[in-house]
Amino acid sequence: MDTQQNTALTRALAEVPGPLPTSGVIHIAIPHTDRFTIVGNHLAQHPDLSCTAVGLAVRIQSLPQGTEISIKALTARCQEGEKRIAAALRELEAHGYLQRFRHRLPGEKVATRTLFCNQPAALVRLRSQMPSPVPVPEQPQAQPQAHAPQSEAESESGSGVEPEPEPEPAPLPPAPPVPAVLLTVATVASPPPPPFVPLVPPPTAPKPPRPPLPRPGTLTPELDRAATALLSDLRRHAPRFTLSEGDIRQLVPPVATWLERDAHPDTIRRTLIEDLPQPLRHPVKLLKHRLTALLPPPLPGACDLAAPARPRIVVTPFQTCDDCDRAFRSPAPGHCRDCRETREHRGEDVRTAA
Repeated sequence: MDTQQNTALTRALAEVPGPLPTSGVIHIAIPHTDRFTIVGNHLAQHPDLSCTAVGLAVRIQSLPQGTEISIKALTARCQEGEKRIAAALRELEAHGYLQRFRHRLPGEKVATRTLFCNQPAALVRLRSQMPSPVPVPEQPQAQPQAHAPQSEAESESGSGVEPEPEPEPAPLPPAPPVPAVLLTVATVASPPPPPFVPLVPPPTAPKPPRPPLPRPGTLTPELDRAATALLSDLRRHAPRFTLSEGDIRQLVPPVATWLERDAHPDTIRRTLIEDLPQPLRHPVKLLKHRLTALLPPPLPGACDLAAPARPRIVVTPFQTCDDCDRAFRSPAPGHCRDCRETREHRGEDVRTAA
């Protein structure tokens, strides 16, 4: 069976007209006579659609009118799962090939209808070229014109010349017919939704640059010696962190930054070698990541830790009234409010009597 197929392909290759390309695919095109679907290159070679979306669009386009193309129906027909089919339908909907809308049925039921257009760009261009309806003003009815009375000779002979008929206005050329399906799509289609943005970037997406390794303000000889000793001592606690001299020289500045920020060497060691991923393939990359991502802030100074000064609250002391011995708040001893009002009234009565 394989030999026959290879022989048939070899014979067909010999009949391909023109020179063959030196590399790449060689097409053997046999015209279809039945059971075929025309697919445009705008869909087959779409730069922003995935291969799953393109294949699903071709499958939908080849189905007869009225076939159900829900996610579950397509999952039963295709080998892809529901998640991949749902993502492909969202891509087609974002680029205008697919449109879903709500349709109210007689009663209170609502159904979801799906429209598929094989050329969304041509549909948008057709909608923009459709003329807007212009109201036609009503023409007044022609009134009969008053004719002059004929002379007796003309009435007797009856040989009067008939007036020439007025030329009728030329009819306007009929507008090109628009398919009913396109009119339905143009009427029902709503503004396109925002483009589909995947939550997970594709593997070919450019990765953000790595942050630079931290560096101390001043790499003193003491910090350099302590950082070198700490990195060289890691292999005693974890043999997988046996570092070369070049790796140690790269990691000395970030470790010195930790020491400059008063981090204890035991704390730095535990942060670097504990809770390791399995398997550990790149020890140096892991150390660089942890030294950069887990860098503690500088310790605050004594002035930063001082409690903020509270506003002073003045408490008014209690006083005892000289007349009624009632307690009241006042900065100085004297009389309460009632006694002061009583004294004022008495003074007014005396002054009035005088």
